[in-house]
Amino acid sequence: MASKKSKSVNIKKYKKKKELNLGIFLFAIVFIYLVVTVILYLTGNKISVYEVREGSIVRDNSYTGLIIREESAVTAESGGYVSYYQNENSKVKAGTNIYALSEKPLNTEENTSESEESASVSQSTLSNIILQVQNFNENYDSGDFSSVYSLKNGISSSLQDTYSETRMEHLDAVIAASGQEVSSYTTAQDGIVAFTVDGYETLTKDTFQAEHFDATEYETTVLADQTKISSGDPVYRLITSEKWSVIVPLDKDTAEQLISDEVTSIRVRIDKDSETMRADFSVIERDGSYYGCLDFDNSMIRYAEERFLNVELILEDESGLKIPKSSVVEEEFYVIPADYLTTGGNSSAEGVMIQQKNGGVEFTAIDIFDESDDGEIYVSRDELSEGDVLVKPESNETYTVGETKSLQGVYNINRGYAVFKKVDILCENDEYYIVQEGESYGLYNYDHIVQNGESVSPDEVVFQ
Repeated sequence: MASKKSKSVNIKKYKKKKELNLGIFLFAIVFIYLVVTVILYLTGNKISVYEVREGSIVRDNSYTGLIIREESAVTAESGGYVSYYQNENSKVKAGTNIYALSEKPLNTEENTSESEESASVSQSTLSNIILQVQNFNENYDSGDFSSVYSLKNGISSSLQDTYSETRMEHLDAVIAASGQEVSSYTTAQDGIVAFTVDGYETLTKDTFQAEHFDATEYETTVLADQTKISSGDPVYRLITSEKWSVIVPLDKDTAEQLISDEVTSIRVRIDKDSETMRADFSVIERDGSYYGCLDFDNSMIRYAEERFLNVELILEDESGLKIPKSSVVEEEFYVIPADYLTTGGNSSAEGVMIQQKNGGVEFTAIDIFDESDDGEIYVSRDELSEGDVLVKPESNETYTVGETKSLQGVYNINRGYAVFKKVDILCENDEYYIVQEGESYGLYNYDHIVQNGESVSPDEVVFQ
């Protein structure tokens, strides 16, 4: 039997062909990009970003002012114990009883509580008070707290009239029951009655002196009911006009600045009740010193008891967009007539027609950074060249580019690169500007800008 030969199989090994892994390739590209970005961020200039927000700047100066009014201290015609018909700061007409004099004190305290309890408010007075409260509720502004004081003073004035009538009736009854010979005295003029005197009643704008501002030397006398006085003693003070003035001492620089700015009217905030009013303003120079004169024609009764008043002169009060001063830069732009602006191509992009050497014209899109009231538009010097000849649409008129003007502005980085936006500065303090909001080529609330405008260049990519 023949032997069987074993068959062998020859297996050849082939090298497997390497295939490109697209996922690893993409990952490598992204990784390299991230590494380069991080390196550029760490080694590059750090750009501080500021978010534009609405704000305001108030520039004011505080002073202690001297009040001057049309007033006089009325003296007693004879001696005795004084009893007053009127309350403090009561408005009176000529011929109204103001005070009475008697040889002995009148027992005005007796039945006082009964008279106060029996004092009734008339329906017309009550209706007036209700109307004041309703108006206050309808127009109340939490940012204007001084309106609360206005309401308080209005209600107090209404009740004061009612109480004065009750007081006069009560004093007449006391006099009738006393059995004494009592003399009553009336006022010769309309006005407001006050029961304090200080010797400054005759001061005017022409007669005040620097020493009158020394509050440490100031003394006032309170004229009390049922006190004994002599003939010729002051018995009450009568204010005869709603016009009054506050004189404030000024330093020379402030006075000269106010004169230079021709300030004739100014807003004033009064510390006593946070009331804000507008006053006519003038500067008085006397004996080498300067004074500001604030003239008012209302609200005098609110401060009838005051001789010195703390006031703030609101020299600036502007609202708008608040930005750091460091953000503002100045850039030069070409200015061209707005009449040369047109649209071209298949888009609505604005641009100009530039004359070519061969005599033809070519449309070039441009960005506008501002437009003036007299019809000039501001164009970047990177988009046009000096000497370019612009052709006016539908005309043979031409304009040669060359004139430049500067604009103040900031670099807006909302899109990730620096774009110049012009600003219109309204006012400033040491660190910030208040600029106009909502202008066509300006800033808007919540825009992001470069905090240090000198740290970037136009169109520079900015990492926020």
